[in-house]
Amino acid sequence: MSWISKILGGGGKGGKGPSPQEAIQKLRETEEMLTKKQEFLEKKIDQELQIAKKNGTKNKRAALQALKRKKRYEKQLAQIDGTLSTIEFQREALENANTNTEVLKNMGFAAKAMKSAHENMDIDKVDDLMQDITEQQELAQEISDAISKPVGFGEEFDEDELLAELDELEQEELDRNLLEIGGPENVPLPNVPSTSLPSRPAKKEEDEDDMEDLQRWAMEAM
Repeated sequence: MSWISKILGGGGKGGKGPSPQEAIQKLRETEEMLTKKQEFLEKKIDQELQIAKKNGTKNKRAALQALKRKKRYEKQLAQIDGTLSTIEFQREALENANTNTEVLKNMGFAAKAMKSAHENMDIDKVDDLMQDITEQQELAQEISDAISKPVGFGEEFDEDELLAELDELEQEELDRNLLEIGGPENVPLPNVPSTSLPSRPAKKEEDEDDMEDLQRWAMEAM
């Protein structure tokens, strides 16, 4: 069994593998543990360095031992750095795989729901239904057009005759306006005499009157 399997808690060949969420959680716990180990090793390295400096001239053997321990700690620290990089890469890959799994699962769920919704649908029935709807809409439009048309209750009129009558009315109105502009319509007329007119004079009397008028004109001319 590999050390990765030990970390993830994997079982034997027939054992059920961990879920992505469980594996991600285990990797995060391992990262935290190794990070703490890093901090511990860094402190130990600083301590051994101080011991080596302190005993450098007084006790060379103690100083050398301190430097050796410092080297071991630095080697362990480098190994932990590499391990953390590997674990981080694996955790990110698992997170991406888990995200893809959830996305595919939801897409599959949506596909099943769509299939269930279309299960009782027949494309031919849908076409027939849409055709019926179109016919009913056209019928409704025809009914609306018929209702909106004015109804003459059987009376039919000649449009030319109506136009001619309208022209006459317009001409009467124009004539009335012209009369109003020219002056009042009712001009007072002289009264008719109540007495009877004299009868027409005889022919002789007419000739005498003419002669008298001629003489009068001659005298006035002189």
